[in-house]
Amino acid sequence: MTAERGYPTSIGTSDADTISLLGHDLAGDLMGKTGFGELAFWLASGRRPGAGEVRVFETVLVALADHGFTPTAIAARLTLYSAPESIQGALAAGLLGGGSRFLGVTEDTGRFLAEVLASAERPPATAAEFDALARTALAERKAEKRLVPGLGHPVHKRQDPRTPVLVRVAREEGTHGPHLALFEAIGRAAPDVLGKPLPLNGAGVCGAALADLGFPVELLRGVALLARTAGLLGHLAEELRRPVAGDVYLTVDRNARYVPDS
Repeated sequence: MTAERGYPTSIGTSDADTISLLGHDLAGDLMGKTGFGELAFWLASGRRPGAGEVRVFETVLVALADHGFTPTAIAARLTLYSAPESIQGALAAGLLGGGSRFLGVTEDTGRFLAEVLASAERPPATAAEFDALARTALAERKAEKRLVPGLGHPVHKRQDPRTPVLVRVAREEGTHGPHLALFEAIGRAAPDVLGKPLPLNGAGVCGAALADLGFPVELLRGVALLARTAGLLGHLAEELRRPVAGDVYLTVDRNARYVPDS
């Protein structure tokens, strides 16, 4: 006799009468009582967050939701123009563009900070110790001619307006930890070590804040994509109301010119 096969999950199950999510009755315990940000945190981390953690997490989601006509938004709009029957395809097109230049910086920064902290002989405890660790990490990256994730922004050349807000909220809610502390030290040390001022960008500070909330670096880009889904949905809704994708397509197409390969 074949043994009954089991597939364990801590997420959710259902039967004919109930839906269970995270060990709670979805309809009776969660709907109308649990916010989406809290639920997303809970699903990703496996633990129910405190109110302060939810505030920081939702601040991250708001910070990453949209940044204008980025390539991801343009891709989503053009896909909807090409396949208006496929809202899921348009959303997917935008999400698939989340990489090292847009959105992926959240993961890249969190990973970089985690690796630098792990390389320290002992956990830094003072601003001076964080500064020393930051200078060493920046010097190593400079010598290897590698970019420092989270530094610089194509639009915000002096300061990314999201960065001080998220740092402040994390301090207010008691979640400001070693990743944010190191990221701030990176910002202080960058002008001297790299020879030019580079602001700490919003995507990077979001990665640091999420790492301080305990999210593994492998999930950080997923949180960024969760946030950007809302922004892409907004772009698609606007595209339906006031379309621009056709003009984008025609502008490129009508101005294309053949140039032979040299």
